[in-house]
Amino acid sequence: LWRVLRIISWPVRMLLSLVLEGFVWQVVLRPVLVGFVYGIVFQRVLAPLGLFVLFIVRRAGTGATRGFMWSCRQSIFPVFDSGFARVQRVYPRLLDRALAHRGAVLGGTLAVFASCLALVPMLGMELIPAFTQGEFTFEAKLPDGTPLPVTDATLANLERDLVRDPRLQTVFVDVGGTDRLGADVNSKKPSLAQLNVVMRSRSDEALESEVIEGIRGRLEGIDDLDYEFRRPSYFSFRTPIEIEVYGFDMGELAESCDMLVRRLREVPGLRDVRASLQEGSPEVQIAFNRARMSAMQLDIDQVSRTLRNKIRGDAATRLKERDRQIDILVRTANADRIDIAQVGNLVISQAEGIPVMLSSVANIAVQRGPSQIEHLDQQRAALIYADLAGRDLGSVSRDIETVLAATPLPGSTTAELAGQNDELQRSFRSLILAVVLAVFMVYIVMASQFESLLHPLVILGTLPLALIGVVLALAVTGTSVSVVVFLGVIMLAGIVVNNSIVLVDYINRLRQDGMAKLDAVREAAQVRLRPILMTTLTTVLGLLPMALGLGEGAEIRAPMAVAVIGGLVISTLLTLVVIPVFYSVVDRRA
Repeated sequence: LWRVLRIISWPVRMLLSLVLEGFVWQVVLRPVLVGFVYGIVFQRVLAPLGLFVLFIVRRAGTGATRGFMWSCRQSIFPVFDSGFARVQRVYPRLLDRALAHRGAVLGGTLAVFASCLALVPMLGMELIPAFTQGEFTFEAKLPDGTPLPVTDATLANLERDLVRDPRLQTVFVDVGGTDRLGADVNSKKPSLAQLNVVMRSRSDEALESEVIEGIRGRLEGIDDLDYEFRRPSYFSFRTPIEIEVYGFDMGELAESCDMLVRRLREVPGLRDVRASLQEGSPEVQIAFNRARMSAMQLDIDQVSRTLRNKIRGDAATRLKERDRQIDILVRTANADRIDIAQVGNLVISQAEGIPVMLSSVANIAVQRGPSQIEHLDQQRAALIYADLAGRDLGSVSRDIETVLAATPLPGSTTAELAGQNDELQRSFRSLILAVVLAVFMVYIVMASQFESLLHPLVILGTLPLALIGVVLALAVTGTSVSVVVFLGVIMLAGIVVNNSIVLVDYINRLRQDGMAKLDAVREAAQVRLRPILMTTLTTVLGLLPMALGLGEGAEIRAPMAVAVIGGLVISTLLTLVVIPVFYSVVDRRA
């Protein structure tokens, strides 16, 4: 009975013990322990130590700040003050001369703008600026049928030399690759190899180009070896140069590709020119003599099936092994090792009891068929690929168009330029539309705020001035026009108008107070000179690290910063002179 009572009362006893233990911890032990830690450890140790550290940091920070401010007052501030004082003395005289010769100022500005527009075709164009990645690959190809050990030995010496090169971090060769269309693992070819290289310095473009040219020279010195240079693809763009050659006849298509490849290799700036229409693997082609087969009353379809069954085999039945079914083929003995000369001796039928051999009714020849047949826009076509080296996409595309126009292609074959050139044209058209929409939206906002349709036009006069700065900055730095530069121009549409808004708004306020137009223009220009220069200088200095092109991937960031800095600087300098003149000419109110 006692044991039964203990078992029954066990849950009650456990519940009471938990309640009592929790009560003792929450009411007695925890307040005492927390009070001890807070009172002894925190108030007596951590709090005084924290206050002491904070005191030291504040003293050090105050001293460093005072020292920095003192050094700035002694060195930097006087330079800025003296420079701005000179600008304040020169600017009023310059503005008075501009207002006195308003026609010459506006005419000269239009002439400079037209000259910059004429300079645009000389800048060069590209879709995305080429940037150094520090990784590249050479895909090497030996003649079909080359054994795997021969392919390995061909690249072994080059691999050993590259491994000892201190400029390279990783070098390895993958022997036995797949064709471009071969996604199956079992379709590996022993005649293909891939040389993979990773540079130690991933941002040194000159060093990478030197290494690539050295490897190219070594590969070109190997007999019967074709290679293709590749970089890792971080953007889903097409090959820089692609030429689409259309034609139905495979012979004319191959002849056209060979002719264009030879001509394109003479164009400066093109490297690794190759065609997708490569020579295929050897194959046995059988051409039946229809007249002779008709005389023997032989059916081509039946003879073809008989020949296929003799060489490839006919599935007579299937072997079931668990969940698999394996075809059992019936074919000629040693059909997988049959010699080409023995193909003609295969018996394909009987005529009046006499065996008919294949050679008596067909011509047998060993030829090469196409490795692949491509179709573009439902037309048989071939592609010619090429990479760029040392030139921009726009200038090379113009030279390729000249070559295509001067090259007569056989038959009905035609060729046209595609690749990144098409993507470049589409991107530029969409970005031009974006620029127009940005300008229109800026005009709508300013017209609603100024309650005028004329003053926003005066403010938008800074956009041509900004384009002058963009073109000059790109020309001086040797930067090509790209999608990134266009993004910078779209940003400028909202940035460069700020200075004009500040200037025109203050002119209107002074005129509302009763000041004459020219006096208001002079007064507003002198008052707004300092904030205009300050906003421009802070923006330019903020973009300067990006424009210097420091670090990996700087080739993509730098063109945008160069375009914005050039447009902002030139537009600011011209805004201080041209916009007051433009305002005085356009606004005819009393």
